[in-house]
Amino acid sequence: MRRLAALLTLLSAAPAGAETLTVMSFNIWGGGGNEGKDISQTVAAIRASGADVVGVQETRLEGEACTADACPPTGASVAAAIAAALGWHVHDQTAENPALWANAVISRYPIGAVSANDLGVQLDVNGTPVWLFNIHHDDEPYQPYQVLGIEYGPAPFVKTAAEAEGFARDTRGPAMDLLMADMAVAGDAVTLVTGDFNEPSYLDWTPEAVAAGQQPLAVMWPTTLRLTEAGFTDAYRAVYPDPVAKPAFTWTPMGDEADPEDHPDRIDFVFVRGARVTAASIVGETGPRSDIALDPWPADHRAVVATIAF
Repeated sequence: MRRLAALLTLLSAAPAGAETLTVMSFNIWGGGGNEGKDISQTVAAIRASGADVVGVQETRLEGEACTADACPPTGASVAAAIAAALGWHVHDQTAENPALWANAVISRYPIGAVSANDLGVQLDVNGTPVWLFNIHHDDEPYQPYQVLGIEYGPAPFVKTAAEAEGFARDTRGPAMDLLMADMAVAGDAVTLVTGDFNEPSYLDWTPEAVAAGQQPLAVMWPTTLRLTEAGFTDAYRAVYPDPVAKPAFTWTPMGDEADPEDHPDRIDFVFVRGARVTAASIVGETGPRSDIALDPWPADHRAVVATIAF
């Protein structure tokens, strides 16, 4: 009977004839190169996730002069080497604009058209067009640190949700404007957004999370709110709606969550429009924050992976 129930659950997750796609958002930290690791561990992490397509951030190394104010990437992108190891297609997002920092899309499915600002690519998923937009937003000023009085660059500390929301709009609003403009090309097609947002979700900084001691105050973070208002679904929260039970921190697998000079948070996302989310997981090191574990973990972010049906 248990086998029958499991089979019925799987059948209900994706209707007969539906196409499925598993998408990953992964800040790879230079493919491990910022800690002197080669790309093999990054490739292993992608394989372990079961992803079909990956929105990758930080395909290049951090420069030696990296500060909170400015941190230009240096060296060559490792995206092509990762794609070659997987036998996949790749598009390096080489445009310079506020929504990109050494990004790439790596896909087992063919990659076609590219959006005007290089934020998105069209995938051919067995004859069905799917658009994936992959972004990396600015991390300075970083509002959780501003709220918590953690020094990071010259930004002032803030005390209220309204102040945090205002700084977030100023920091990432121009990048979101570019994203919204680029996404017009997708029309009614299934559309995905992956990225390191460097901003938490309004679905996580809730009154309930504050009461649990998980967050300092409730904040309607504008980047995730703007995508919700544009018709997108936060894939992980679609599956795990309670941020207290499943905080799903992606920042950071390194260090101690109780460190007063940092704050754990979910800042890496998969957003979906035009398809149904059937599964979602956090991918990282063995531990309570990871749904899929791989050791050693090569990056300073955990990744998120989601499966959709359309």
